[in-house]
Amino acid sequence: MNADTSTSDQRYRRVLIKLSGEALMGHEDYGIDPAVLARIASEIRDLVRHGVEVAVVIGGGNIFRGAGLAAKGMDRVSADQMGMLATVINAIAIQDALERIGLYARVMSAIKINQVCEDYIRRRAIRHLEKGRVVVLAAGTGNPFFTTDSAASLRAIEIGAQLMIKATKVDGVYSADPARNPDAVRYERLDYDTVLEQKLGVMDATAVVLCRDNRMPLRVVDMTQPGSFVRAALGEDVGTLVTTAD
Repeated sequence: MNADTSTSDQRYRRVLIKLSGEALMGHEDYGIDPAVLARIASEIRDLVRHGVEVAVVIGGGNIFRGAGLAAKGMDRVSADQMGMLATVINAIAIQDALERIGLYARVMSAIKINQVCEDYIRRRAIRHLEKGRVVVLAAGTGNPFFTTDSAASLRAIEIGAQLMIKATKVDGVYSADPARNPDAVRYERLDYDTVLEQKLGVMDATAVVLCRDNRMPLRVVDMTQPGSFVRAALGEDVGTLVTTAD
């Protein structure tokens, strides 16, 4: 791999990026936009070139959203299992995009699907990261009733990430939906207790509590802005930083 791995300006050595499945759609109504996939891969390559070890957790909402069909009568366990399989599809797509630009990547699934990817084993995932491979973590936690936000928080803690980056289409956390409320205020910094008390919708409550109790910092950034992942990993004030209250 031809990468400049100088770490002189690096603040976070290992990060986990949480991507929603919907992020892969771009302007499409369904599925994966190849242009968006290529741009995300390029942003991750920039992180690797800065010497950052990168893990990714991906959702599946661009293909199938389990909670949505469960609300319409489908058995929740079956619906969530279908959603987990959708995340595996997205993870393989990300792996392919990364490998096409010269990175080494591994997909690890929380459910056994050995013919297409590895099982998630914590120590093996850490070893991949230490070797400079991007680890794409699929199938959530492997359990129904848990979101991929919760999976991202859990995996970030397990692998010893120093920062979780949540990639969104807005430039941080707002007091209300900025698309609907022009008076919405953007926060530069928040603590997890405030997120829970004000129900700001950064992540679901389980994910927030996991991060709070394990002192995992979270930075919410606009993935459509070039360089936002690198800026977050280098400790710059991009987006919104959510931390545990002292």
